[in-house]
Amino acid sequence: MPTEDTEDRREYYRIDDVIALEILPLEDAETPSRDGSTRLFDLLGELHQLDFETQHLLRQIADNNRTLANYLKVQNKRIDLIGQMLAQGLQRDLGPTRQVVLSEGGISFVNDCPLEEGSIWTLKLVLMPQGLGLMLTARIASCQPLDDARFAIGTSFEALTDAQRQLLARHILQKQATARRLARESLQEQ
Repeated sequence: MPTEDTEDRREYYRIDDVIALEILPLEDAETPSRDGSTRLFDLLGELHQLDFETQHLLRQIADNNRTLANYLKVQNKRIDLIGQMLAQGLQRDLGPTRQVVLSEGGISFVNDCPLEEGSIWTLKLVLMPQGLGLMLTARIASCQPLDDARFAIGTSFEALTDAQRQLLARHILQKQATARRLARESLQEQ
């Protein structure tokens, strides 16, 4: 493989997505807040974290008792539906959704004000439709003016936990699968 092709390859697959995004100075995220939207955001993140951490247990149960495993999967879906309803309310609290380019390594988006390259911010993301709430630390990698009032911001995530990276990867894979399915359906309709 030529060197230029290797240099152009990206470390992580990127998707176009529409998410709720709130940008906070690092010190604001470290200050405990008692408002309802922050507690709800934390709850959603914890629900998805617990789901991630228990997947191996569900597989073990399925090996020994399929009926119990199927019942637990149904209960999990019920909890997911409740989480999605809560996330819709939280999404409204974070403000309008925005187009982003998302990967396991970072996120790019358009912002109304410039962010200093190299600065570190806290990003609150609500990924839909599953209502996954993630609070991630990101370093501003680039800030390019688009016009007088908008800036293209590129970030790289800092110090992601393995669970956060896995949750992002699962979301990206689900979006890819949905896009492929829609493309196939579109071709079949033609």
